[in-house]
Amino acid sequence: MPVVNQVQKKIHMDQWNIVKFQLAVHCHINNVIVSDLDLSCLTLLALTGEKTLGEFCDEAAAHKIFGSEQSVRNAVTKAEKNHLILKKGTNKKKISINIPNIETKGNILLDYKVLRVEPPIE
Repeated sequence: MPVVNQVQKKIHMDQWNIVKFQLAVHCHINNVIVSDLDLSCLTLLALTGEKTLGEFCDEAAAHKIFGSEQSVRNAVTKAEKNHLILKKGTNKKKISINIPNIETKGNILLDYKVLRVEPPIE
């Protein structure tokens, strides 16, 4: 039986950071390249829930995640192409997070178990 080096870490995070962490793990596992600003934008959407595109762009700009509403729109378009955001509607489009199992409310405990097995030496 091979020896497994196990690392356990227990940390506390605030709501913003634990949601952002979940999104970062999802993107990493699925090989989706996102910047820290993109992650912050996704975090805000996950925390605020479904909104019209205009409302969300105003809110993200007010939180100074990006410098302008147009930059937010560009980030939303990029996230939509990566299937991270879902757009609905034709006139006043509503956007929402398109990632399953992202917990945003209440007490949250994340329990990831990640294993790397070294190939046998021949």
